[in-house]
Order: sequence, then structure tokens, then C-alpha cells
Amino acid sequence: MEDVLSVADRAYRRLRDAIVDGSLPGGERVSERSLAQSLGISAQPVREALRRLEAEGMVVTLPRRGTLVTEFGPERLAEMGLIRVALEGTAAALAARRAEPARVEELYRQLRLMHSLGCAGDIAALAEANEHFHALINQLAGNNFLIRSLEAIRAYDHFGRLRALRSTPQEPRRAWREHAAILAAIRRRDHRRAEIRMRAHVQRSLETSGILEVFETQGGSA
Repeated sequence: MEDVLSVADRAYRRLRDAIVDGSLPGGERVSERSLAQSLGISAQPVREALRRLEAEGMVVTLPRRGTLVTEFGPERLAEMGLIRVALEGTAAALAARRAEPARVEELYRQLRLMHSLGCAGDIAALAEANEHFHALINQLAGNNFLIRSLEAIRAYDHFGRLRALRSTPQEPRRAWREHAAILAAIRRRDHRRAEIRMRAHVQRSLETSGILEVFETQGGSA
């Protein structure tokens, strides 16, 4: 059983990544058999992986249509974005309370990489590096439930980051400065400042990407 579960976990991660990077686009029908063949595994771990993805809202099973990749509409992106503000702010605060020197140095290495990619104009690679920077902060927070919750909205997060980074030529530099300020607060173990800066960064990024406009046009709060 452990072998099956470990294979299912690998299948889950590969399918989730394919959804995140667009290899499996929204609305596409997914077949257990074809996925199992492409991954070189049996159907059972694929079935387990699809159950997890459905629980996270990344795929949906419809009568007479089968299992489809969820389409990321503006309302869903906005809803998940607002959750990100709260969860990532909490993660930054927890990370600042721990601030293990080796982990902080790893974050600084990632920050330097992001600066290089931004200067080179490689937005796709920058988006991945950006995502990894946030993931490192989440891991430093040390709260497994929080990490799983953020993993569950990773696909929505990816689309939002890409939209923000591509919005204006100035955005990569602006985002880098905000990341540097967040990391400085974490290094100083200033958990309040780390949370405030992270929440402000995510909120501004969502506004820049236009994701929150759906709530503003409906009279909701952002």
C-alpha cells in the first residue's frame, strides 16, 4: 500500500504541475487510462491523484463529461487571491519568529536569483523563482497545515503572479523591492513587520494583475 501511495503522490505532483504551467489547460478532459500510460504507471495511483486534485478544486468530474481541468475564471482567482493575503501574511509572521540563519541565507540566494532574472527580462523563469521564494518562506513558517493550505491554491497563485509580473515593465523591480523588505523583516525577527509587508505585497500584486477587479465591480470589499 505504501508503494501505491508514494506513486500516487508523485502522480499528483506531476499532474498538479501540468495544470499550474498550463500543459493541462482549463476545460481539457483528462482520462485515467491516458494519464496512466503517459506517466508509465497503473490506473490506481492516477485515480488517487485525481481525487486529491478534485478535493483541491483543480479538476472537476461532471456527469457524461468525465473529469475536466478546472477553468480559472476571474471570480475564482479573486477568491483565492484574498485567501493568499491572509495565509501568506501569517506564514511570513511565523517565519520571522523562527528565522533560522541557514534558511534566511537560502532566501537571500533566491532573492539574488530573482534580481538577475528580472534584469534579464525572463518573466517565465522569474515567476517560478518568485513562487519558490514564497514557498521557502512558507516552509520556514513550520506550520504543516498552513503549508498544505497554500499548496492547495498554488495553481491560482501561479496565474496571478504571471499576470502581475507581465503587467508593466516596472513590476519585476517593484516586486523585488517588496520581497527584499519582507526578507529584511524576517531576518530581524520582526514578525509584525514581516506580516504587514507580506500582506501589502500580495494585495498590491493582486491589484496590479487586475484579479481583484471582479470584487470591486460587484461592490465587494478587497
